[in-house]
Amino acid sequence: MDFEKKLTRLEEIVQKMEGGEMSLDDSLKLFEEGVKLSRDCNKELSEAEQKVKKLVGVDANGEPVLEDFNQP
Repeated sequence: MDFEKKLTRLEEIVQKMEGGEMSLDDSLKLFEEGVKLSRDCNKELSEAEQKVKKLVGVDANGEPVLEDFNQP
């Protein structure tokens, strides 16, 4: 399942749980699914963050000079 589908599913779970009309057992199952989806999304975001680079300039050949986004 891709990131956007996981996020959509998380939103569905939150809406269902906020409705308050589910049994405790069903609520726990959805909660467990939500926790797993949340962890998966967080992992994907962390991996994407590691790939993000920021442009710090252009070298003499006109090529971009990049560094990791989280560096000062």
